[in-house]
Amino acid sequence: MTGTIPRIVIAGLRGDSGKTFVTLGMLLALSERSISVGTFKKGPDFIDAAWLGWAARCPGRNLDVLMMGREPVVDSVLHYGAGRDIVVVEGNRGLYDGMTPQGDYSTAELAKLLLSPVVLTVDVEKVTRTVGAMVLGCRHFDPDVNIAGVIINNVATPRQENLIRQVVEQQAGLPLLGAIPRMRQMVLASRHLGLVTPAESDRLEGVRTLLTQAAREHLDLDALMNIARTAPPLSSSAPGDSGPAADGKGLTIGVMRDSAFTFYYPENIEALERTGATVLPISSLERKPLPGNLDALFIGGGFPETHGAQLAANEPLLASIRNAADAGLPIYAECGGLMYLSQFISWRGETHKMAGVLPFGVKVGEKPKGHGYLQVDVNRENPFFPVGTKLVGHEFHYSTPADSQADVATAFSVTRGTGCFDGRDGVVHKNVLAAYLHIHAAGTPSWAEGMIAAASRFRRGA
Repeated sequence: MTGTIPRIVIAGLRGDSGKTFVTLGMLLALSERSISVGTFKKGPDFIDAAWLGWAARCPGRNLDVLMMGREPVVDSVLHYGAGRDIVVVEGNRGLYDGMTPQGDYSTAELAKLLLSPVVLTVDVEKVTRTVGAMVLGCRHFDPDVNIAGVIINNVATPRQENLIRQVVEQQAGLPLLGAIPRMRQMVLASRHLGLVTPAESDRLEGVRTLLTQAAREHLDLDALMNIARTAPPLSSSAPGDSGPAADGKGLTIGVMRDSAFTFYYPENIEALERTGATVLPISSLERKPLPGNLDALFIGGGFPETHGAQLAANEPLLASIRNAADAGLPIYAECGGLMYLSQFISWRGETHKMAGVLPFGVKVGEKPKGHGYLQVDVNRENPFFPVGTKLVGHEFHYSTPADSQADVATAFSVTRGTGCFDGRDGVVHKNVLAAYLHIHAAGTPSWAEGMIAAASRFRRGA
């Protein structure tokens, strides 16, 4: 597969340098011009990708070489970027920050894989000429990274902007493509795990107005488009899609999706749909039991702790989930889904009863309990994965089981990361598998196959 897709990577010198602000503003302002945009987030982050999708009015997708593999990453850009006037990829952390001293899996390595020009976003609070040294260092650190321009953020005065512009353009040899002034108001609200999700924000239109105006007034959108058009044709050597390996026709899989549960990679839902299965959205906040025609249930991650009282009050749904689990309904749950299936969630002095499927409650702390890539070996029986399967995903959770549960059945041995218990993840109860592990279907095609196989067994009464 080969395609000519205008594309650009927005990178930074570090985390919290303004990448998300710039990327969102750029997407909104370009869309205002009736330019067709596509967007991706480098790394496994759900929340930034959701905001990118909100701004682009299309699914925000993730590009993660460790979780997905190199060819699937390229395939994703080729497939979902086809027909777009521009594809904007937001990097993560600093440009060269990776898992090793060699920068493996960094934004820079992703940009090289995608043959994409990079625009460097720099927070210039309390700094002027030194910006030139930082930019010049990034240019020379890896000559194979095509840094095509600079956007400065958090600019205090016109004098500071002018001085930095001269240094960047004359001494670092790059065009200054934007200078965003310091903004006193909080544009994007944050909390534990990062930004508040778009599904929970009550000020979306105000955010849209501020970001669009900032980009319209302070970014050189024409120059950014021209840089994106310099990206050469992109190709993939992966074989063409041979179709789904599983047949889900006639099956119905529920997906719990609302403001409490938003952490889903679009590709995971699409992988189920490609099998021919019907994917049925279910709200955890709507007071009615599970539909009676489900063959499986998928509960993703999110923020059940911030919805604790609402979830606990929905006893009709909680009771139906307990009954369905006891009856053998296949349920696959990730992170927030695990919390929801537990006995209770305890957070900031309040405790709320949950579905009570798993034999423990969870408590939510003020610091991360697991954060980063999570690799596991499937070494015990479970409803979805064959023993011997190796899974690569990520975890980011502030919660942990309230008590040590050495006798709880688990299917995964953790080889990297934290998981649920000491060296273990993937709690098993009948046909329920609940883990802190998040996986991406592009890198784990056996996940959708396992879901369909479990649903089919349940349908047959096996």
